[in-house]
Amino acid sequence: MKGIRTGPVIPILGLAVGIAAGVLVDPSVPLSLQPYLPIAVVAALDAVFGGIRARLDGIFDAKVFVVSFISNVVIAALIVFLGDQLGVGAQLSTAVIVVLGIRIFGNAAAIRRHLIRA
Repeated sequence: MKGIRTGPVIPILGLAVGIAAGVLVDPSVPLSLQPYLPIAVVAALDAVFGGIRARLDGIFDAKVFVVSFISNVVIAALIVFLGDQLGVGAQLSTAVIVVLGIRIFGNAAAIRRHLIRA
């Protein structure tokens, strides 16, 4: 049924289910993975803001979003892991956060321009 538009219903339902699952299950991150969690969250936020921007630009593709989301998280975690192995984990973590932060703010500015024409 290609003609039916669901709008924001599915993403909002997904967010609600995710929050409810997180509250009910109370997941814990293993100690060995905790250094990578903030990097993964920022990488995921970068993909989300990129997806919102693509949607507003009219070029959103679900496949591209999913691949971007997963690859951002994996690549960012691998860069930090490599930095840990080389003994420069903190520096590479900072570099990843800075690069992804710049991308997030760029996408946020584009989203703002779309929404309020400023």
